[in-house]
Amino acid sequence: MKMKLSEIARVVGAHYAVPDPVAPTVTGVAFDTRKLHPGDLFVPITGERDGHDFIGAAERAGAVATFVQAGHAPVSTALPQLVVPDPLKALNDLARYYLLMKVNPKVVAITGSNGKTTTKDMTAAILATQYHVIKTQDNYNNEIGVPMTILSMDTNTEVLVVEMGMDRPGQLDALSKLVEPDVAVITMIGEAHIEFFKTRDKIADAKMEITHGLKEDGLFIYNGDEPLLRERAKQVDQDQKTFGLNPDNILYARDIVAGETKTDFSLSRWPDLRFSIPMMGEWNVANALAAILVGRRFHIKPEAIQAALKDFPVTKNRTQWVTGDAGEPILSDVYNANPTAMKAVLNDFAEFPCRGRRIAVLGDMLELGDASAALHASVAAALDPQKIQEVYLYGDEIVALRDELAKKYAPTHLHYFPKGEQRHLIVALEDHIVHDDLVMLKASHGLHLEKVLQALIEGAE
Repeated sequence: MKMKLSEIARVVGAHYAVPDPVAPTVTGVAFDTRKLHPGDLFVPITGERDGHDFIGAAERAGAVATFVQAGHAPVSTALPQLVVPDPLKALNDLARYYLLMKVNPKVVAITGSNGKTTTKDMTAAILATQYHVIKTQDNYNNEIGVPMTILSMDTNTEVLVVEMGMDRPGQLDALSKLVEPDVAVITMIGEAHIEFFKTRDKIADAKMEITHGLKEDGLFIYNGDEPLLRERAKQVDQDQKTFGLNPDNILYARDIVAGETKTDFSLSRWPDLRFSIPMMGEWNVANALAAILVGRRFHIKPEAIQAALKDFPVTKNRTQWVTGDAGEPILSDVYNANPTAMKAVLNDFAEFPCRGRRIAVLGDMLELGDASAALHASVAAALDPQKIQEVYLYGDEIVALRDELAKKYAPTHLHYFPKGEQRHLIVALEDHIVHDDLVMLKASHGLHLEKVLQALIEGAE
């Protein structure tokens, strides 16, 4: 972006704390001084710390101006200060203005309990074969991240692919109305955040908020294998297309062949074309179907879609294979976890060729609320001692799965470590894993299994 500070002040309804005759040019926006670049406008957001405490650091890092919340102004700084009622709202107002008045791209908004990041990456890769595309980076998918993504666009951006997360009702409503998508996508409804929403029905209601800002001539794309979405889609007036693995969808997959590092499939629409994605799992095929429907909305040819999916760049820390210090292959999925995703990965893992033992290392799935014990126990259905010979469990919530697995696993093959005993878990794994074993790690990010992964890669000191 490139805007005069005076224009920004007008857009967000700010006034200067101290008269500023210069009105510098702003070339970016930052809310974290560690990521601030010279020329940025600093946005002091209050979270665990008050962002106003970092205005001095922003000045030293090269900021050219700062928002200041009314009540704090004026602060002690040489920076021009734009006084606003709420810096976060001002950030959103600025992002909306920049989106609509400065760039005006087509917008694809994507949400879902699982798969939204992968679907975003696939969609961006497909659209990039024909358009200049900007997509959400990292985990910038909330009320701070979405406006930051918007303000990161070049003025020649033709399509913005924006990921939207949520952890409370109303959040997607606000984000959807901010970006006014041309295409809205829901990948699936799972149990993520069920602690806050209590039921999958309420999760579905909240996910449907992504359609609240959908343009009148927009397209709603959703997983037609989910009855909760089919029911709610009847209330959406815009055009709709469904995807899934069942043949009653507009686009469905067939002849799926899943491997350790890629999955091949055919489509109902173009039976002569064979598609491939560099990821494991049927659930990722469903994500690809959503991306394909978006591509067709933008008139991307099937052959170009096929080529884009074959080697699209995958966001770091998603399901990936690495090699441990003993030479063992490790399937790492330590970014997040919920029961649906965990069972899906375990089902695939159980079928991969293995000369030694299959070893599953599983940690707590967070934010499951009152249903946590039952949902953790439900994962036992995907664990067969004949296929996954060793199970290591880490955390407090996962005790329910341990108790359920004790009914079919011998004590010598079922290992439990309470949260706080991660080092003991690492030592036990290092002592028992050998070259021919196949290892899998999955848990919510709050369990920090990435430290276990790093230890297995680096080996004992």
